[in-house]
Amino acid sequence: MKTSAKESVTAFWFLLPFLLALAVFFAYAFGRTVYFSFTNYDLFNKLDFVGFGSYLNTVRDPLFITALGNTFIFSILVTVLQTIGALLLAIVLNQKLSGLSFFRTAYYFPSIASSAVTTLIFIWLFRPTGLISYFGTVLGNSAAWIGVFVLILIIAQVIQVLLERSRSLPASWFDPALLVVSIIAALIGASLLNAFGVIRIGDADPTPLTWLSSREKLLGILPYPLAVIIVMNTFTTIPTLMLTFLAGLQGISNSVYEAASIDGATPVQQMLYITVPMLRPVTFYVVTVSIIGTLQMFDQAAMLDGTAPLEGTITLAYFVYNAIFRGSGDAQVGVASAAALILALLTLGVVQIQRRFFVSDEGAGK
Repeated sequence: MKTSAKESVTAFWFLLPFLLALAVFFAYAFGRTVYFSFTNYDLFNKLDFVGFGSYLNTVRDPLFITALGNTFIFSILVTVLQTIGALLLAIVLNQKLSGLSFFRTAYYFPSIASSAVTTLIFIWLFRPTGLISYFGTVLGNSAAWIGVFVLILIIAQVIQVLLERSRSLPASWFDPALLVVSIIAALIGASLLNAFGVIRIGDADPTPLTWLSSREKLLGILPYPLAVIIVMNTFTTIPTLMLTFLAGLQGISNSVYEAASIDGATPVQQMLYITVPMLRPVTFYVVTVSIIGTLQMFDQAAMLDGTAPLEGTITLAYFVYNAIFRGSGDAQVGVASAAALILALLTLGVVQIQRRFFVSDEGAGK
């Protein structure tokens, strides 16, 4: 019994720093948030209890409704894109390829860069005269040349494959050797047509890209600045989730794929009927982490503040920040606390729904 008591005391002392941090930064902070959500506290004046007034003011705020809609759109699109992209990338990097270590490092590199640095890079890319605008102009000016190049490439490849097959030689439509010849022929043909004036490369000036400053919506539902954040967030998060899928793939025995190959299963069928079902627990974890992270996205929206219109980038997490630090001196701590608790309940509810309908194998029956 004495030994057991000593072990308990030792374990307690080891856990004490964590318990103190949990008590101060979670339990106390959560309690204060709940307390402030029932008041009209503004950081400067004496607070008054207003009951559910702060919650009513929050849900009646048009900016909150906008933030709620942006958060749902952002969370759904990014979770889908991240999950599919990470899985496909992991499948590619799980193959036996030369230089595999280099590619794994290169693909993981975007997740190492800080969010602030990545956001500044994307602001530079999507500014009115940035790199995206420049490449869009180049593609527009070269549309005729590119179209002729692709047409000649296809014709040359089809002719070569048909000639090879007419001589009873095996040739696929994507044969690398034939493809090189087709590319050379397409380059020469398109260049000659351009030299003789049959096709022309335009000289239009760059068209300013207004995505970051636009108040319009893509397809009527997705604000253009939020679309930039979706691209940015997906680009930086896929590598991290890719490692999780890669670990799961390496736990699947090769004998399963060999048996499927013997039975005539194609690579696509193997992925759909072997890889995806056997990665169900890993997918559950990836989707859960992605949902929690996207619902609480803040830093990238905050970095775009001043560059893009607020209603085009605001999310629930940024709404909480903006309600207190809006710059006008009108700090609404009660509204911010109510919005923070709504966000917490929303995150918990979404995760519970996912566990109920998309539960992992480990969670089955719980």
